[in-house]
Amino acid sequence: MIQRNINGVHFYQFSHLAACADIHHGIFTRNDGCSPPPFNSLNVGHGVGDDAAGVEINRRTIGDCFRGAELVFARQVHGRQVLFIADFPGRSQANPHPAEPIVGDAMVTDQPHKYLVIQVADCQSVLLYEPVRRVVANVHCGWRGSIQNIIGRTVAAMVEQLNCNSGDIIAGIGPSLGPSCAEFINYKTEIPQAYWNYKDSNHHFDFWSLSRDQLMDADVPSKNIESSGLCTRCRAEEFFSYRTEKVTGRFAAVIGIN
Repeated sequence: MIQRNINGVHFYQFSHLAACADIHHGIFTRNDGCSPPPFNSLNVGHGVGDDAAGVEINRRTIGDCFRGAELVFARQVHGRQVLFIADFPGRSQANPHPAEPIVGDAMVTDQPHKYLVIQVADCQSVLLYEPVRRVVANVHCGWRGSIQNIIGRTVAAMVEQLNCNSGDIIAGIGPSLGPSCAEFINYKTEIPQAYWNYKDSNHHFDFWSLSRDQLMDADVPSKNIESSGLCTRCRAEEFFSYRTEKVTGRFAAVIGIN
């Protein structure tokens, strides 16, 4: 991944998405914000115990990295709902207090200047871009989302509703629990047996590989898929990790059409 710094705020980009002139994106760290411990410091998540005013400042800080872009947030519920973002009000300098957030775990849009934000603390963000139809998507994919194949559902929605070609889609799998840290002791009651082949002998699951396979099952070419390879638990000083801290913030993964 590529490291960037705008206005003193550090974030990562996927190399193949960064080469696309029609979009902007970024995987932000937990740093360079204003929230106090244990939410230190660039927490963008409401409802985790942080001061609401500080969260709003952090969200504006991220928006400023995209020239004050309209940021669209959803209330993530670990489901499989795919939202099409057209007229939903986002958060911008002109509209700092939009209506109650929409509810869902994947967002898709072909509208310029609506930057889709997924909030993360160990789950995956999966960023998607179809450059021919100029459509972007952002997916919140924890283990519950994985077993419901929210990635495949999102690609299917892009194809069926916006005439995208899955063979043109470019994908980035963001920082999340890595294969050595995604331990599921109760996997027999939580995770369907069809996914047990992604487990090692110590009950750790490789959800990075599962997401790649689900993308390829949806006809996204392997060469178009980039994984960050960054484990949030191993790098808890750089990313929020629920497994590490329990009470913690949420970092932002953002993509939008410029």
